[in-house]
Amino acid sequence: MKARQLIGGASYGPDALKVICRAFDDAWNEIAPSVTSRPRGIEAARLNLANIVLSLAKQDSRDPEPLKAEAVRLFRMKRSVSN
Repeated sequence: MKARQLIGGASYGPDALKVICRAFDDAWNEIAPSVTSRPRGIEAARLNLANIVLSLAKQDSRDPEPLKAEAVRLFRMKRSVSN
């Protein structure tokens, strides 16, 4: 839930926030099966993903798909480097 709070507290307009939330949810659905089942590990991965999505988002974000795709790519890349 901390990841959603982080996103919800970001300084974006309501339309951009909808796109960001959708991109986060879609990205999480794609990567969740490859994440640990430990609650702390899940929360850490979600926070990491939220930070990635927020770092990529722009005030004029309109399409969640490119944002999701890049967030998933960066998440996986970062994970492979740290393993």
